[in-house]
Amino acid sequence: LAYQIFESSAQQSFNMAEKMDRGSDAMKAHFTGVKEIQARQTRRGWCQEILGCEARTEFKFFKGEEQFAHSLEDAGCCCRVFCQPIHPFKMEVKELNTEAELLTVDRPCACGLGCCKCCCYQTADFSSGGNLLGTIKEQCWYCVPAFTISDDKEEPVYIIHPPTCCGGCCVNCCAEGNPCTRKGCCKQSFRVYPYEQNGNTGGDSPYIGVILKKPKSALTEIFTDANALDVTFPDNATNDQKAILAGTSLFLNAIFFEGDQSQ
Repeated sequence: LAYQIFESSAQQSFNMAEKMDRGSDAMKAHFTGVKEIQARQTRRGWCQEILGCEARTEFKFFKGEEQFAHSLEDAGCCCRVFCQPIHPFKMEVKELNTEAELLTVDRPCACGLGCCKCCCYQTADFSSGGNLLGTIKEQCWYCVPAFTISDDKEEPVYIIHPPTCCGGCCVNCCAEGNPCTRKGCCKQSFRVYPYEQNGNTGGDSPYIGVILKKPKSALTEIFTDANALDVTFPDNATNDQKAILAGTSLFLNAIFFEGDQSQ
């Protein structure tokens, strides 16, 4: 009887560990204890973009000044040119030097982002080490685009949307500073809220994480769509959840910041 109790307890502990940490060893190594990361899009294909052709998106990932990973979009040329920004793609984030997988973002083709939809939402899957970590899915929205992040069991974890004003009816363009000054110029953010806070995420409601798009330089902003993204994780986020939020930054970049810089 004692052996059976021990075996049952060990199995429960194993199942809990598996649920909390499903990613690759490389992913665990780089996300453990990390509060924030920076994703910097390269100028890959700048000549193509000047001529009107969309190049494959490439990112470098940093912790402070130290680069630890990179990624390159896997998508066909025709899809990038004619189906932007709804084209399907797969992007694998790999450890620098070893090429070990940290995270894979798989985004299918779907109808473009739009309010009042009842189906065909924008969505993406996040995986690591061959295991599904979670998904992100566009919500039905009216004035402010919003997304739900769920874990591998399809249990909602986070809600993400831009900061709002006017009782949650409008996107707050001044949330990151006055857009007419250097402090707020060209900055756009998406705030992360716990799903339990659903229905109370507007205005100055407390948030637990943020994905911030900020300018790299005037030359880069004018001649390419190379973006800089800062991801700040919630304090209690697991490694899996951090990886999902890192992948979410790539997903949001594809929808909001690629191609049309006026978005």
